[in-house]
Amino acid sequence: MKKLIISLIIFGLTIPVFSQIRTEKLSEVVIAATNYKYLNKTGIENASIPVSLLEQKVASFNLKDAEFYADDYDTYEVTFYIPEGYILAAYDKNGEILRTVERFNDVTMPREVITSVSKRFPNWVIKKDVYLVSYYESGEITKKYKITLENGDKKMKIKTDAEGNFL
Repeated sequence: MKKLIISLIIFGLTIPVFSQIRTEKLSEVVIAATNYKYLNKTGIENASIPVSLLEQKVASFNLKDAEFYADDYDTYEVTFYIPEGYILAAYDKNGEILRTVERFNDVTMPREVITSVSKRFPNWVIKKDVYLVSYYESGEITKKYKITLENGDKKMKIKTDAEGNFL
C-alpha cells in the first residue's frame, strides 16, 4: 500500500511537468540601422556618456511611430533634451537623419583638447565648456568646443576643434 501511494504521488507530480513544455513558432525580427552614418560620423566612442546616449536615442528614433507623423511632409524637425544639452535633428519622411545641430554644456572633453589647452595656457583653469556639433547627411560634420578659462580675476574664451586645434 505504501508503494502504491508513493508511486501515485510521484506520478501525479511528473504529469504537470510534461504539460508545460510547448513550442511556438515566432515571426522574424528584422533590425535595420537606418542612421548608422550619423553614429559613425559623430564619433560616439569618443564622446562623453550623456552625449553618446542622446546621439544613440536620435539615431534609433522611429519617426513613423511618432504621433505627429503624416505622409504629407518631406522633413520633420525633432528636438531631444537632456539636462546637459540638446540635439535638434531633421529627418526625411523615411526616418533618415538629414542634419543635426547639437549643443552640450560642461561635458567631459577629449584628452586631446584638455592636453592642448593645458600646454598653451598652463596657469589657467577650465571653468566652463560648450560642445557644439553640426552634422549634414552629405558627410560634412563640425565639432567645436567653446571653453572659458580663468586665472585669478582674468577670464578668457577660446575655441578648439575635437582634436585640440585652436580656431
